[in-house]
Amino acid sequence: MSIEYQTRGRSVMQNYTLKQLRYLDAAGRHGSIAMAAEDLSISQSSISAAIDAMEREIGYDIFVRTPAKGVKPTALGGEVLQAVRRFLEQSRHFEAEVQSVDGQATGAVRIGCYATAAPSFLPLILKSFSENHPGISIMLLEGSMDAAAKFLSEGDVDLVFSYDETVEEGQGFVPLFSAPPYALIPQEHPLSGQSDVSYEELCSLPMVLLDLPRTRAYFANMFTKRGLTPNIVHSTRSSEIVRALVSGGFGFSILNILPPGYGGSNQPFSILPIRDTVDTPVFGIVTSELSRRPQIVSAFIEHCISLRESGVFSDLVVQ
Repeated sequence: MSIEYQTRGRSVMQNYTLKQLRYLDAAGRHGSIAMAAEDLSISQSSISAAIDAMEREIGYDIFVRTPAKGVKPTALGGEVLQAVRRFLEQSRHFEAEVQSVDGQATGAVRIGCYATAAPSFLPLILKSFSENHPGISIMLLEGSMDAAAKFLSEGDVDLVFSYDETVEEGQGFVPLFSAPPYALIPQEHPLSGQSDVSYEELCSLPMVLLDLPRTRAYFANMFTKRGLTPNIVHSTRSSEIVRALVSGGFGFSILNILPPGYGGSNQPFSILPIRDTVDTPVFGIVTSELSRRPQIVSAFIEHCISLRESGVFSDLVVQ
C-alpha cells in the first residue's frame, strides 16, 4: 500500500502495509501504545515496532514518547496521522464496495450518537436494519453532542445521530424528527393534572437539570429569553437520575426525547408539553460531505429515512 501526504509543502509518497498504518492510527487516537495494543488485541512491541519502522523510513519522529504519559504527535507527525486516517478511510470504503459488487450492501457502519438520546431510538433502527441487511455489522461510539461531533470530524464514524445545531461546514444533515421540549413533573404536584404547562408555571417549581455540554445553556435560555430564571436545585448527567429525582418529588425537569419506559399509566410523574415553545430542535443524521459514502452507509441512511416516512419516530416526542 502507498500513502501520500504533504510535509512543508512537499508531496511525499511512501509504501507501508495496512497493518502498520492501523497500528500508527491506533497509537495516535489513544495517545498511548499500551491502550492501542489493548484496543487491537496485539502486543505493545508490535505497535512500537511499526512506529519505529515508519519513523526510520520517513526520517523524523512521528511521536514524542514520554514515560508514564504516553505518546503525543510531533508537528509533522500530526500531518502524517491525518494522511493515514484519510487513507484508512478510503481503504475501508474500497473494501466495502468490493464486498458489495453483487448488489447486496455489506460491511460495517460506524455510528456516533448523542448518548442521552441513544436508548430511545437506536434499538428500533438497528433491529429493523439488521433484519433487512443480515450481513452488516454495527460499531457504536457514544458521547456528548460535542464528543459525537468530534467522532465525525476525525473520521472515527461514518455518521452521527445528533441535533441540527451541531452541524458544521462541510457536513450534511438528514432530519428525522422535531423534538420539542416537554416537562417531567412529579405526579403529586397540582400542575401534573394539566394538559400542558407554561414556562412561568414551571418557575414556581425547583428544577432538576440534565447537565451536559450544551444542555445547561439550552435549557437556561428557554427561561432567560422570556425574562425568567429557573430554580435549579439539582443537576445530573444521567437521564435516569433525572427520572428518579422527579419521581421522588425533588422537582421538575425538561427533556426533548422520550426515553424508554417513560410512557404508559401508573408512572410517578406526568409528561406535559410546554406552551409557547418556538425554537424546536431537530434530531437527525449528521454526515461528512467531504468523502463518498460506501454503499452500506447510504443504505443505512435510506433505511432511517424510510422509518421517518412511516412515522415510527412519532412515539419519541411529546406534542
